[in-house]
Amino acid sequence: MLNFPFDRVRAAFPALQDDFIFFDNAAGAQAPQSVLDAVADHLLHRNVQRGGRYKHSQEVDCVIARARESVAALVNARHPEEISFGMNATSFMRLISIAIGQSLKQRPEIIVTDLDHEANIAVWLALENAREGAKILWWHFRDDGRLHPEDLDALLSPRTRIVACTLASNAIGSILDVAEVSRRAHAAGAEVFVDAVHYGPHAPIDVQAFDCDYLVCSGYKIFSPHMGFLWGRRETLNALPTFREDFVPDTTPAKLEIGTYIYENVAGMDAAVRYLEDLGRSMNPAAGSRRTAIVAAAEAIRQYEAQLSRAMLEVLAGAGATVYGLAAPEQIPHRTPTLCFNLPGVAPAKVTEELAQRNIGVRDGHMYSPRLMKRLGLTKESGAVRASLVHYNTLDEVRRFGQALATIRHD
Repeated sequence: MLNFPFDRVRAAFPALQDDFIFFDNAAGAQAPQSVLDAVADHLLHRNVQRGGRYKHSQEVDCVIARARESVAALVNARHPEEISFGMNATSFMRLISIAIGQSLKQRPEIIVTDLDHEANIAVWLALENAREGAKILWWHFRDDGRLHPEDLDALLSPRTRIVACTLASNAIGSILDVAEVSRRAHAAGAEVFVDAVHYGPHAPIDVQAFDCDYLVCSGYKIFSPHMGFLWGRRETLNALPTFREDFVPDTTPAKLEIGTYIYENVAGMDAAVRYLEDLGRSMNPAAGSRRTAIVAAAEAIRQYEAQLSRAMLEVLAGAGATVYGLAAPEQIPHRTPTLCFNLPGVAPAKVTEELAQRNIGVRDGHMYSPRLMKRLGLTKESGAVRASLVHYNTLDEVRRFGQALATIRHD
């Protein structure tokens, strides 16, 4: 068993110090004390607009620059200027989709998937009926709950502009081989847009290894406050059309950072990356660069969460639950510890209500993935129960979760 320091990890998160079990982390993870301190410090000492000539404003500029460097290290960007900050991932999805829609030319086809969060579908569907005249092609996940890159071959052509896909399903946890998607898409002359929101807290993000063209993520899934960020190849982002008349080439963030976003939350994102860096150094004291330490943390998290996934699958099987997506132990490397399930004869809402009464937070519904639910034979209205774990959860919590399910099943 991996010697993961979960006691040290849990001590860093104030919200975990009571008896409540947070198994709804795909809807937003808790924040460590260092992140809360960074947000408070920003509000207390420099709650001003950036771009001024006085000290406090210049400190805001420094905070944002420092956060840009941290997120660049998190995703392995080539340049900090490839990172843009904003309100959330969805707003960046829409911003890029509008720009893509204005530059379709002889490539009007856009490939989307039915595994994705609706945000990374709707922003592209909006181009189909617009003046841009995009044509949407569907890449369907297979019965195993996974997208298979080889299925793209029947969809890609010289008319393909972009493939929009998720790194990991926010509903059933399936992980996609994005590097292989990029290889196939680029061979056809197309670009790749990746939603990494759900994947972010579970494993290393490496845009250079993924070889994608755009990647969006939400900080509040990675232990920071609510905010979003976008990575894109600098030359690709510079080439996109923009409504900013004051845009200067090679100042990419200014092009895509629309209006005033929440600077204190960006300070929190910087602190969240530093939390992961510190965790990595504690487990690998020989880690040299920031990136090396961050990867060390992410790899340790991935291995520990595989144990959590295995334990969750065992307790769900013991409860007689139907698990949607990957459920075999040998498939655990291809999933996150995010499990959608239903108990026989018990409505999803009833399960979540009963668990809430036992101080366990999970979620029921369609998880903003109604097309996926339909493919699973579930209604949008009732959907399924989702339990989503991260690295501060424990095997003891999984055991208590299993005991609660057994009680609910037999009540």
